[in-house]
Amino acid sequence: MEEIRVERRDGIAHVVLNRPTVRNAVTLAMWRELADIFSDYATDRDVRGVILRGSDWDFSVGADISEFDRIREDRHQAAAYEVAVDSCSGAIAALGKPVVAAITGYCLGGGCHLALACDFRFADRNTTIGIPSARLSIVYGVNSVQRLLALTGLSNAKRILYSADRFRAEQAMRMGLIDELHDDVVGAAEEFLQLLAVNAPLSIAGAKFMLNGLTMGNGALDLATAQRLVDEASDSIDFKEGREAFAQKRPPRFRGE
Repeated sequence: MEEIRVERRDGIAHVVLNRPTVRNAVTLAMWRELADIFSDYATDRDVRGVILRGSDWDFSVGADISEFDRIREDRHQAAAYEVAVDSCSGAIAALGKPVVAAITGYCLGGGCHLALACDFRFADRNTTIGIPSARLSIVYGVNSVQRLLALTGLSNAKRILYSADRFRAEQAMRMGLIDELHDDVVGAAEEFLQLLAVNAPLSIAGAKFMLNGLTMGNGALDLATAQRLVDEASDSIDFKEGREAFAQKRPPRFRGE
């Protein structure tokens, strides 16, 4: 079974995360494939918009943590992993065409990361969204934190990242994580993109480039220190404890080291 399924309908591409038995958890190979898919759409004039969604019930529970012991054990592996993740979200954000995340069920961690990179987030009322990185001793990457901050504001971004809580759709919408609620999110996303498709592609591409660039400016952020915090968390005992606790389905016992 293809882990990512691609469909087209009337100029709208559907990119479907297709691992329903594990709630569409994203593997390292999938991060890389998604980057290639969205990069290819940049030169495809027949595609006027893209919907990113999950197969079956859930959008995505995030990165496939079961493979972390093999591919993200220390800071060096974590750095390579983050390159793949950032390349994926960067390809989504850089695509000069509108992208809608059609969210149902769980949208957690890496799933939320994917949704943040999209232009719009449509969800149904049964959606649960959150970023549980604080329960794995992971420091979210700079680009993802910047996108989260731009959407939710400082207090909400801190609450989301500090608490690792899961938020229901209505609350997530009030916080800025979700733009619209619909009973049929895929249908609503298709209708919305068809409305945008009659407008000038160059105008949309130019506006998207400028708005994203203004949003993602690093300003006074010390990137070296930010990267050090990411690296230290990746090498930590707590990260190993977080992985083991997840695998054993028990609460983690973090020590801050």
